[in-house]
Amino acid sequence: MAAMQSPLPDEDRKATGDALQGALVELLDISLIAKQAHWNIVGPRFRSIHLQLDEVVSTARSYADTVAERAAAIGVSPDGRARTVAETSGLSGMGDGWVKDTDAVAVLVEALGGAIRRMRERIDMTDKSDLVTQDVFISLTSQLEKHYWMFQAEQQ
Repeated sequence: MAAMQSPLPDEDRKATGDALQGALVELLDISLIAKQAHWNIVGPRFRSIHLQLDEVVSTARSYADTVAERAAAIGVSPDGRARTVAETSGLSGMGDGWVKDTDAVAVLVEALGGAIRRMRERIDMTDKSDLVTQDVFISLTSQLEKHYWMFQAEQQ
């Protein structure tokens, strides 16, 4: 099938597409990590963290769609298949079984922190290749940092 035409030069499309694909994988993985914790959390702060996890899922899913559609708009086919996420995500996952509320918070702090570091690298990289995508990454990173802050506050 013919590829979509890109408004970007090939080199910029490739660099931007790689950044978008990495972000897509991490967002999908964050949504899965947060949902797994959401379903299995136990402990005295169950309700507040349970609800907070759904907020992370909502952000991750919403931005995953934005990121994937941005990739398509520049002529890059997004790959959000489970196999791709499992093989390429740099995030540590959530273990199986019940998870103590404090452990769920620690996993989310680690996952969000890693994703934020890589998003900031993508912000820097897209400064040269595509400012529109950079804007998406800036907005996304702002939301991830808000969740990161809130989960870190749970650890105090």
